[in-house]
Amino acid sequence: MTVVVLKTLFILFVVLGAFLPLITWIERKQSALMQDRVGANRADILGITVLGLLHPAADVLKLLAKEDVVPKGASRALHLLAPALSLVPAITVLAVLPFGSTYRFGDFELSLVVADIDWGILFVFAMGALSTYGAIVAGWASNNNWSLLGSMRASSQMISYAVTMGLAAVGLFMVYGSLQLPEMAAYQDDTFRVLGFVERFGWVPALPAWLDWVRLPAWGVFLQPVGFVLFLTCILAENKRPPFDAPEGESELVAGYHLEYSGMRFGLFYTAEFLEVPVIGMLVTTLFLGGWSIPYLSQEAFIGGVAPVLGVGFATGLCLLVHVAAFFAKTLAMVWLLMALRWTLPRFRYDQVMDLCWKTILPLSLLNIAVTAVVLLWLEAP
Repeated sequence: MTVVVLKTLFILFVVLGAFLPLITWIERKQSALMQDRVGANRADILGITVLGLLHPAADVLKLLAKEDVVPKGASRALHLLAPALSLVPAITVLAVLPFGSTYRFGDFELSLVVADIDWGILFVFAMGALSTYGAIVAGWASNNNWSLLGSMRASSQMISYAVTMGLAAVGLFMVYGSLQLPEMAAYQDDTFRVLGFVERFGWVPALPAWLDWVRLPAWGVFLQPVGFVLFLTCILAENKRPPFDAPEGESELVAGYHLEYSGMRFGLFYTAEFLEVPVIGMLVTTLFLGGWSIPYLSQEAFIGGVAPVLGVGFATGLCLLVHVAAFFAKTLAMVWLLMALRWTLPRFRYDQVMDLCWKTILPLSLLNIAVTAVVLLWLEAP
């Protein structure tokens, strides 16, 4: 129980205490750089701005000072509940995301995941579906037509893309042979021969030694490149990230389903939206970017190379730290990509968002499943 509590506190400290404030700063600064602006630099303490890093704290103080208004005719209880329905699922998902492997220190075994459940990826999808209720309840409980339209857009969009997101990931399940997130990440701590198919077709009896060294990390992005593009598109739409933010379209819906929110209730929606960015980065890292693994350096090779010099215990501890650092470095790279997409692509029209889901991504997901099945059968054939 103590280990579970410590792992929970660590992941909450890193994501809520470090990533969340940093992401609001990254969005401001990255957009400023892309638009040839300076960005946030006004908030200061005794004239010290720290490159604008004080703005996240200023945002919190501003929201705390704002009046919390409930519209006339609104359902007070549901109006209060909706922000929590959006935020809690995003936090809960962190419980099943592995930020490291399993490490053995003598008789003690440490697994760097809070809840190692057999159906971890299905838990992620379930929590994503639950967050839909936050948008629906917020729009309906506000007693505002524009909010209701925003919640209707959000519900249909999130439910639609939940289907295609699951189908886009089926190819990964087939390759990894598991729904357990730590196992899926551990599978990628290996390499595969790029030209291995030449041997498989029987064109040559065996690859030359110098060609056998032409390898790629067994990451999901290389094993399922089409699945990666489809999954990333779907998860952006599922979480209403630009360019799929039609439920919050300012040009036609003012602010969408959270139009009638102010103060810290709006702050919870704000927090949920920004928290989803590192959660998406961590999930994509786990499924497609090798998780904690380091290319061409497996966990066994790392510990085996350091242990003769510094001892097994020290080598295992060093490996743990390196793996955690690699995991969060990949997550930061994904955050950068999400922010770049956010400030590069224009918002889609709502009909375009739905057409993309049902007329393009759904057929491509089914085709990807069929091709993956054929390839796996061919590889397993004698």
